[in-house]
Amino acid sequence: MLIPIIKEHIEITPGVCGGKPRIAGHRIRVQDIIIWHEQMGMSPDEILYHHPSISLADVYAALAYYQDRQEEIRQQIAVDEEFARQLQDQNPSLLQQKLKKRQHG
Repeated sequence: MLIPIIKEHIEITPGVCGGKPRIAGHRIRVQDIIIWHEQMGMSPDEILYHHPSISLADVYAALAYYQDRQEEIRQQIAVDEEFARQLQDQNPSLLQQKLKKRQHG
């Protein structure tokens, strides 16, 4: 008998978190777990410490989900990072503008 463990922990719901895979019952996306784990160097226990509403099994399910779909998740991360860069370019920081004026003026 096969038990669909990952399906108990990961869900995709159109209209929730942009339809991206996320921890079931939460708005924490699989890609968030991957960023925290791979790019920020957080261990599964550290992720759990910062997000106590999810379980350690949720974190490991997200990591396993990613292992099966690395290219898809990496692409989602890249798209979101590009979107964030575009927003920053369109809405420059007022603090940064003031600091530049001080340096040049």
